Amino acid sequence: MGSKKLQVWLPFIFALVIVIGMYLGFNLRVNTSGATAFLRNNNNSPVEEVIDLVRTKYVDNIKPDSLNDALIDNVLSHLDPHSVYIPAKDLQYVNEDLEGQFQGIGVEFQVFNDTVNIVSVIPGGPSSKAGVQIGDKIIKVNDSTLIAGVHIKGDEIRKYLRGPVNSKVSITVLRDRQLKQLSIERDMIPLPSIDAAYIIAPQTGYIRINKFSETTYPEFMEAIEKLQKKGMQKLILDLRDNGGGLVDQATNIADEFLDEDKMIVYTLGSKAPRTDYRCSKEGVFEKGKLTVLVNESTASASEILSGALQDWDRATIIGRRTFGKGLVQQQFNLSGGSALRLTVARYYTPLGRNIQKPYNKGKEDYEDELMHRFNDGELIHGDTAKHAGQAFRTPGGHIVYGGGGITPDIFVPFDTTAQSKALIQMYMKSTLSNFVYNYYMQHKAYLQTLKTSDDIYKTFKPGEDEWQELLSYARKDSIDISSIPPGVKANILQRLPALLARQIYRNEGFYEVSNETDPVVKKALEVLK
Repeated sequence: MGSKKLQVWLPFIFALVIVIGMYLGFNLRVNTSGATAFLRNNNNSPVEEVIDLVRTKYVDNIKPDSLNDALIDNVLSHLDPHSVYIPAKDLQYVNEDLEGQFQGIGVEFQVFNDTVNIVSVIPGGPSSKAGVQIGDKIIKVNDSTLIAGVHIKGDEIRKYLRGPVNSKVSITVLRDRQLKQLSIERDMIPLPSIDAAYIIAPQTGYIRINKFSETTYPEFMEAIEKLQKKGMQKLILDLRDNGGGLVDQATNIADEFLDEDKMIVYTLGSKAPRTDYRCSKEGVFEKGKLTVLVNESTASASEILSGALQDWDRATIIGRRTFGKGLVQQQFNLSGGSALRLTVARYYTPLGRNIQKPYNKGKEDYEDELMHRFNDGELIHGDTAKHAGQAFRTPGGHIVYGGGGITPDIFVPFDTTAQSKALIQMYMKSTLSNFVYNYYMQHKAYLQTLKTSDDIYKTFKPGEDEWQELLSYARKDSIDISSIPPGVKANILQRLPALLARQIYRNEGFYEVSNETDPVVKKALEVLK
C-alpha cells in the first residue's frame, strides 16, 4: 500500500525538486553573473565577451556605436596608416569627393561676424540661375530657420543647403540693406579635378590636377584637346598637393603619354594576385615635351602617374620628393552605412619600385615624417635626402629609387617665407582670403572692369596702402604682422593678386596669376625651352 502511494506522488516530488532547483539556480546566476556569465558560452571570442560585459554591466551608459568605433580604430591602428574606418555620417562626404560631384545649390560661403556671406557663385549653377550674388548674406533658410546671429557652424549650414536633385530650398538674403527671398532648385554640383588648363607660354600648355576622381580623365581629355587646338606642343602637368584618388583615372592619363603596350603600374598583395596596368590605346600626347611638377604632398595615384613617366624617361620630374604612399586600398561597405578602406596590395612602378615610405615606427611618426624632412633640411637643400630604397636604372640610364616617394630629376627648394608664424596663422583663420573678399566688395565696381586674370596681374600691384589695410584687418583676428621680416611681407603682398583673381575667376584665375612668380613653374618653362 505504501509503495503504491509513493508511486503516485513520486512524479510530483520530482517536479517540485526541479522547480526549487531552477529557482535557486536563477538566483545564484544573478548574484555571480559577473564572473561566470560567459563561461557557458564557448562560441564568443574574448573581444565579444568584453564588449557585451561593458554594454550590460558598466557603471555609466555607453553609446553602442562608440564602442564599435573605438574597437575598429584600435584594430586598424595596428595595421598600416592608410587602412581607415569611415563612419556612416562621413561616408557620403567622402564618396562625393571621389565621385566628383554632389547635390546642392552651387555656392561657396564664409561666416563673418556670425553671418553667412556668399563669397562665390558657380556660373550657370542653381544659385546663379536663382539670382544669388556674391556678397549676399543668408538670414533664413526655408522661411523659418534663422541662421544669422546664432553661432551656426559650416557643417550645419551645408545640411540646410544641400539636398536631393530637383528639391527646392528657399533662402532669405540681405542685399544692399534689403531682404530678398530666393527659391533655388538643387542640382548636381561638379567638384572639378582640373584647377586650371591654359596656354602659359608660346606652344606650352599648363594643366593642374588636384585629385583623381571619377570625372578626372574626361576632364583631362577635354582640357588637353582644348590646348592642342590652341597650338600646344609642350606641357607642364602640375600634380603638386594632389593626394591621389582612383588608380584607373591616373593610369588612363598615363596611357595618353606613353606609347605601345608599356607597363604603367602593377599591384600585388599577399592575398591579392598581381594585376598589371598597361597602355592599351594610342595616346593624344605621346611625343611632345613633358614636365611634371611634384612636392611633398603629391601622393598615391599622383605618384603612380609621375613614377611611370619617370621610369620610361617620358617626362622631367621637377620639385621635391613626393609623399611616399605605395599602398592600394579597397573600400568595403559595412552594415549600418559605414565603410572600411582596407589596404589589400602594394603598387609597383614599371621598373618594380615600391615607393611606400616606412611605417614601422607607428602612425604618429609616419604623420610627422614631412616635418622631419623640413627639420632635416631636405626641403631646403634636397641633397640631404638619404635613399633608403633600392636603386633602379631607367632605359635612358637614369638612376631612380624606391622606398620613400618619387625623387624629382630637378630639385626646387621650399619657400621658407611661407613658414612664418604670422602667415600660418592667417591661413589657419582664413584671414588672408577673408581680407581679399572684403577688398573685393569695397572695390567691386572697379574690379568688375578687369576682364581677365592677366588684367589683375598687370593692374593690381599691392603696396603700402594695402599693407596697412591688411595690418588693421589681421589685428581683428588677433594676429600681429607689424614686425614680420621684409621677405615675408613681400611674400604676402605677392599672394594678394592671385587670391583676388581666385575671388573673381575661381581656381583658374588663381593659378594664372600665381604661376607668374612660381619658381617651380619657372624652372619647368626653362626645361621646356
